[in-house]
Amino acid sequence: MTLPPTINTPSSIQLWQWIANPLKYLDNYDRQCGDLFSINMSGGLNQAIFISNPQTIQQVLTNDTKEFLSPGSSNQILKPFLGERGVILLDGTEHRQRRQLLMPQFHGDKIRVYTDLICEIARDVVKQWQVGETINVRAQMQSISLSVILQTVFGLYQGEHYDLIREGLIQVGSLIDSPLNASFLLIPALQKDLGVWSPWGRFLRDRAALDRLIYQVIADRRHDNRPDRSDILNLLIASKDADGNGMSDLELHDELMTMLFAGHETTATALSWAIYWINYLPEVREKLIAEIATLGTERDPITISRLPYLNAVCSETLRIYPVGMLTFPRITQAPVLLQGYELPAQTVVVGCIYLTHHREDLYPEPHLFKPERFLERQFSTYEYLPFGGGSRRCIGMALAQLEMKLVLVEIFSHSQLELTGKLPVVPARRGVTLGPKGGVSMKVFSKN
Repeated sequence: MTLPPTINTPSSIQLWQWIANPLKYLDNYDRQCGDLFSINMSGGLNQAIFISNPQTIQQVLTNDTKEFLSPGSSNQILKPFLGERGVILLDGTEHRQRRQLLMPQFHGDKIRVYTDLICEIARDVVKQWQVGETINVRAQMQSISLSVILQTVFGLYQGEHYDLIREGLIQVGSLIDSPLNASFLLIPALQKDLGVWSPWGRFLRDRAALDRLIYQVIADRRHDNRPDRSDILNLLIASKDADGNGMSDLELHDELMTMLFAGHETTATALSWAIYWINYLPEVREKLIAEIATLGTERDPITISRLPYLNAVCSETLRIYPVGMLTFPRITQAPVLLQGYELPAQTVVVGCIYLTHHREDLYPEPHLFKPERFLERQFSTYEYLPFGGGSRRCIGMALAQLEMKLVLVEIFSHSQLELTGKLPVVPARRGVTLGPKGGVSMKVFSKN
């Protein structure tokens, strides 16, 4: 049996490399081993095969639930944030039924209802910027994306619950705001409650406070569940499975937590990167502003979503530094042949989105930001997969893409920003995601 190339670096060192500088870790071992290699880390990830060849990724993702399974237990690293009854941590039939329940709420006419709301939220944030003020772009985008989630998902527009959930989510999210803090999430052995002054102890108390707020919102909505509401919580409470059963409070809580963390954190990060690249490269900014100007005064969301250069900028943003570096793990159900290597049953296989997006044969000069790539050719769902793929593809993909485009149009229609420093912004780990180190500092020069 031919064994895959294996990284021989001690597992504890591999884990630290993965936590501290994940892109360097991936680039180094991709150069040494090629586009399929075996990793072995202590901590949460342990042994796995990393793949980045599109044909191999296609083989794995098109055989989801057949040769490969993607059990929710493989995503246990997310349990402290999301709970155990959300769609990401469910298995088999339960997972499939929950996806079928959730998918309609994030597509078609359902998300079109939210377009005016997203534009209004973005416009209100931009209005608060003062000429001459220096802003942290990521913090501002987090404010927008969190407001979008609270209003579209929770149906909360203002008031005590709105403010407390915002503050609570930011507090809980502080656990993952740096590679060092992320180690508590990636190394289960560090998850010890040593009291309120210990990092994990503080996290548990902050999360418990947030849990109480969310359960209170659920209770209030069950008591006053008006049919005229269009928010997703209202729709979930009213939904029934094939047997006529509704979702429990625990299931609702865990889905809301999933939408809060997966929805606002990832979108805020993607928007921050997009604004950085647009301002870092003047030619990109000029082309984008010229395209936005063609809209005139009629800013129809559907027209905005179809702007070719705006779409290319968003696509390239999600290519060069994908927010999620890896697909969810798959596990072989029987011996499988991948790229000439025979993998035994129960082997963990992980698609490496970042390495696939940086293949020279697909994306020449992959470390350069070039939106034109997406105007010149179409990429398959196995060559370009910022939202994952197969049975675990991100449910909120359509809403996230639409939100990204609408917010960018609002920002570049009503403000002019310039980077405060000339050095490139570099990516850094934020929990299991990848964000701009320092959050991107910009100065407000004028407002239209």
